[in-house]
Amino acid sequence: MIDKPSFEVVKNEKCPICGANELELMEAERDIPFFGPVAIFSMDCNACKYHKADIEALVKHEPTRFVFEITCEEDMKIRVIKSSFAKVKIGNIGSIEPGEAANGYVTNIEGVLNRLKKHIEHLRDGAENPADSKKAKNHLKKLIRVMWGQESLKITIDDPTGNSAIISDKAEKSKLKK
Repeated sequence: MIDKPSFEVVKNEKCPICGANELELMEAERDIPFFGPVAIFSMDCNACKYHKADIEALVKHEPTRFVFEITCEEDMKIRVIKSSFAKVKIGNIGSIEPGEAANGYVTNIEGVLNRLKKHIEHLRDGAENPADSKKAKNHLKKLIRVMWGQESLKITIDDPTGNSAIISDKAEKSKLKK
């Protein structure tokens, strides 16, 4: 069980995107079982809707790779910690890339798959080429079969900061090679 955080909130800061003094900063510390204490940060601008979130381990970790094979519906509940520096590869379907716009978060396997699912739905709906639309539809079908426990899929998280994890005995953890 993850403890309930108490957030420190600072309001009316200057937004780095639009410059309005409507940025809200939040920070909380949590202790995540089998991972340790973390700081969770977020910024939200009420004017331009800018959002940025991240998570940082309060204990230094080495660069890590986690590999997990999703084999059943029960695996959807497994806790995932992802920093904004982590790359998440989901089988041959797609990936969540690190970068300026990337967010860190604490979720579960289902939450990670749903993020990718929304992205693929967006690609499908905006596809001008029927082949691209069909490819997106096939990826969505595969994701749904995986979420229902009808098919397996491998998920890999590479994090040079070591601030990410898949909290399961089934997860393979190794040192990330540069």
